[in-house]
Amino acid sequence: MATHSQKDAYLYKKVITIGTVCELTGLSERQIRYYEKRKLIFPERTERGNRKYSFADVEALMDIANKMEDGMQTSELRKEMQRKEEKRYDTKLRERMIRGQLNAYFNKRD
Repeated sequence: MATHSQKDAYLYKKVITIGTVCELTGLSERQIRYYEKRKLIFPERTERGNRKYSFADVEALMDIANKMEDGMQTSELRKEMQRKEEKRYDTKLRERMIRGQLNAYFNKRD
């Protein structure tokens, strides 16, 4: 049985061209490049320098565009993204610590 991350791996695979992203999101290439320049989105580059995006990037771009439309500034969006990333990191760290404590407890009993 596939784990959650294996099952959703396609979401993060960078295979979509900027033209397709424009079609999916309704954003212009200029807008997408601006969000990249402002460090809100991080496409991969092919050997020829073409940008490649994932489905997760497409969702993020749509979220960014909606928040910008609502009046949010790119600096606010970047701070929000950093807070979310820190929270994810803290959660993963806490999970590893708990697993370590459980392993130590059960290994000590053997």
